Amino acid sequence: MTDNQNLTALSEAGVSIWLDDLSRQRITSGNLAELINDYAVVGVTSNPTIFAKALSNAADYNDQIRELAARGASVDDAVRELTTKDVRDAADVFRNVYEAGDDGRVSLEVDPRLAHDTERTVAEALDLWKAVDRPNLMVKIPATVEGLPAITRALAEGVSVNVTLIFSVERYRDVMDAYLSGLEQAKANGHDLSTIASVASFFVSRVDTEIDKRLEKVEGGADLAGKAAIANARLAYAAYEEVFASDRFQALAAAGAKPQRPLWASTGVKDPAMSDTRYVDELVAPNTVNTMPEATLFATADHARVTGDTVRGTAEASQQVFDQLSAAGIDLDDVFAVLEREGVEKFEKSWEELLDSVREQLEQAKR
Repeated sequence: MTDNQNLTALSEAGVSIWLDDLSRQRITSGNLAELINDYAVVGVTSNPTIFAKALSNAADYNDQIRELAARGASVDDAVRELTTKDVRDAADVFRNVYEAGDDGRVSLEVDPRLAHDTERTVAEALDLWKAVDRPNLMVKIPATVEGLPAITRALAEGVSVNVTLIFSVERYRDVMDAYLSGLEQAKANGHDLSTIASVASFFVSRVDTEIDKRLEKVEGGADLAGKAAIANARLAYAAYEEVFASDRFQALAAAGAKPQRPLWASTGVKDPAMSDTRYVDELVAPNTVNTMPEATLFATADHARVTGDTVRGTAEASQQVFDQLSAAGIDLDDVFAVLEREGVEKFEKSWEELLDSVREQLEQAKR
């Protein structure tokens, strides 16, 4: 365990520190193990953008690329073999963390092009679960309308799920309902509920980016700038407390179920005028996860202001922020619809870049 005071304080306050990055170089160099030992990192998330970056310029993949090319693997199959190997190996690095508690999780996302296709999302989630074959895997499924039933069905089969691209509290409530439905079905299917885990990835910084852009066109809007994302996440936590104190969940907890933890994603600060640890300092609450880009992790270790719980008891003040935004003419429903659409599109674009990169590397390996 790290002796860094800020990271230790964060962990002791109930926040699990996950790294929002993964590459083969991190695994093979020992960097990932070093972050576990020295920076209190207890999990990893990945996404199409992260893998596109990792595979675009890394020699670490050359041997496997040559083997895949010699086999005549398709581009899609090659991408899946490359990414599942990284996730499997990372899961092994975190195995001791996993066996010691609720963390040690590594996330792998379904093809983002399936975000609006329930059936194919379910099929791929089950395929990824089998392909990685590690109990500490989490399969990432987006919280689109079509993704919600896929979340339930994957959980019903005993698959641990990281629900991604959540922006609104309303959709978050749908996600929690999908989780509870999945656990109820998993129980009926004879699964051990204590082996099924889930996090709900609530995106933070993108909310400020979109709303602050709109506030620039509103008279007096500067007074509300930079407040929406924190308020949104705090309202999400209040909803989490309500749902997981319910009789419905307590019946599942009696059968071994765990709460679906809120995960703060997109916690790298986009506005240079803000503190670079803002989305860490202001979102400290028990039983949460903060998945940080490496720069945010190092900034947190260096100069975060971890003063204990900064979330519980803030729901009323947070709702006032949203009331003020609505009064200022900010169409919040439109904000969240735009963020979800853009989130899916960004991951689709990254996935295409990943496919193009691997296609080129396969062709080079054949020469």
